[in-house]
Amino acid sequence: RASKLFDELHVVISLNINKKSSFTVEERIEMVKLCVKDLPNIKVTSYSDLIVKYCKENDVKVIVRGLRNYQDYETEFSLYQFNKDINPDVETILLCPSTKNQVVSSSAIKELVKFNASIKKYVPAEIEDLIIHKLK
Repeated sequence: RASKLFDELHVVISLNINKKSSFTVEERIEMVKLCVKDLPNIKVTSYSDLIVKYCKENDVKVIVRGLRNYQDYETEFSLYQFNKDINPDVETILLCPSTKNQVVSSSAIKELVKFNASIKKYVPAEIEDLIIHKLK
């Protein structure tokens, strides 16, 4: 959805120090690339510092973030304040989820895979098998 709002969209894979990811940065980049392969205005990359620094280095003026619920809003609001303090030239846009994505989380997907339940409704078809194979 965000790719329709901008001439060029950077999808930046970054480290979340509060999470233990099941996938390497390289694996995550490849999965995103598979999911957006038909969207020519998307650049997929990684960055190991603050996203607002990436924005400054790459002349990006807007950060697009997704929300699932009120807890996400609280987190994103705090993040917005820090980002604005660090780089006041960068704006943040929050996109609300589609109904089917409101309950999706990495923890939920991991649990579904662990108990052999289908994740087809919750993940892109392009990466469903990769996720199942990695998490089993």
